Amino acid sequence: MEGFDVFTSDDRKIGHVVAVQDRHLIVEHGMLKKSRHAVPEAFAHTDEAEQTVRLSLSKEIVESSPKLENGSIDTEAVAEHFGLDSARSADKDLSRAGSEPADHELDADQDGTTTGYLSDRVGGG
Repeated sequence: MEGFDVFTSDDRKIGHVVAVQDRHLIVEHGMLKKSRHAVPEAFAHTDEAEQTVRLSLSKEIVESSPKLENGSIDTEAVAEHFGLDSARSADKDLSRAGSEPADHELDADQDGTTTGYLSDRVGGG
């Protein structure tokens, strides 16, 4: 994958892959003032035949991500920037996906009739 051109979701070439490290693509971009950013592999779709990587991210999101300092990745900062922070609660993940947290699920009787939100019965919010 090293040397593959990298394109963003807005179909803009942002640079090329210079390495793969700790499940991140190291993308170098810029003509005169080059910089390197770590992009989690989860956002990358590789086309071996065309020797390209397409990201499901915009150019602005990649360019505003933490830069590599002395070749090392600040994995926590990168995860937080790309919304992969493992410290987020499951409820926040569900909310982002458009689902209600478990304590807000509809309660149903045995016959399948919904009787309201479970959280209303157990004192939740």
